[in-house]
Amino acid sequence: MTALDPGRRRALKALMVAALVPALAGLPGPAAAGRTPRVGLALGSGGARGLSHVLIFEVLEELGVVPHRIAGSSIGAIMGALYAAGLSSRDIHDAIDTLTVAHDESWFDSLLNREWTRWIKFLEPFGAKGGLMKSDAFIKFLKDTAGVSRFEELQIPLQVVATDFWERRMAIFDSGDLWPAVQGSMAMPGLFSPVTVGDRVLVDGGLTNPVPYDLLLEDCDITIAVDVLGTREPNNGNGGVNGAGNGNPSYFDNSFNTFQIMQFSILEEKLRRVRPDILIRPKISNVRVLEFYRFETIFEQSRPAAEQLHKELKALLGKH
Repeated sequence: MTALDPGRRRALKALMVAALVPALAGLPGPAAAGRTPRVGLALGSGGARGLSHVLIFEVLEELGVVPHRIAGSSIGAIMGALYAAGLSSRDIHDAIDTLTVAHDESWFDSLLNREWTRWIKFLEPFGAKGGLMKSDAFIKFLKDTAGVSRFEELQIPLQVVATDFWERRMAIFDSGDLWPAVQGSMAMPGLFSPVTVGDRVLVDGGLTNPVPYDLLLEDCDITIAVDVLGTREPNNGNGGVNGAGNGNPSYFDNSFNTFQIMQFSILEEKLRRVRPDILIRPKISNVRVLEFYRFETIFEQSRPAAEQLHKELKALLGKH
């Protein structure tokens, strides 16, 4: 066989590449070629309403989905840390039951009457610097329940969002000591003491990124964002701590709901710029930030949102 000269060899290679490129272009991408879609889960802030994240975990388990990554802010960081540590939705539900008890009075009424629900003892009221409560005992309970101390021990990669108080910007933690980051992420201003981690003073992650789904977009095929800010209606109380009865908020409602208005505005602006694949907003109405004892009501109101997630996620998984 006569050897081709270098020029003809180069020409032949060019023709072969030209013939192959269209075929290669038609090949499916990585996710469509049989790889399981990478699902990212962003768990939002919202106080007691964030207990509804348990139902999100239930849906994932029903569909056999293990998140590729989790990002959480405030209560979302707490729930995300427990789930990333390997606890099931049932395990987390049991932990909630350990910390709460059905109670006829609101947290605010019980606070004034010195009648503590079980979870209150973990929050050490009136013993804090820079806030009404210390959360050290509560964080110890979470650490003991999860059985892990560091991000590197988690079964699912986790990003915890807090806010750097002095730098006035978002602080993201994904390595090193887990629970100081979570403690900082849940440090709602005026309620919980700020937390020092290294040279940073941390407060609630909801101040800068209440539902941190944007952290997951580049690394995940499907991104789920769970917004648990909920809604409130004007009070009709008879004055005092529960309001004036004319639609004016109580002292506590004024403080906490103002914080939530800010979070809502931050989230709405972000949604205008970039959206997750699935946005879940449980319609949780008239549940205050610290009314953890109302977990059954929270679950009941959140069931339709869980069903929505099941339907939408199943459909998206079927397309990959």
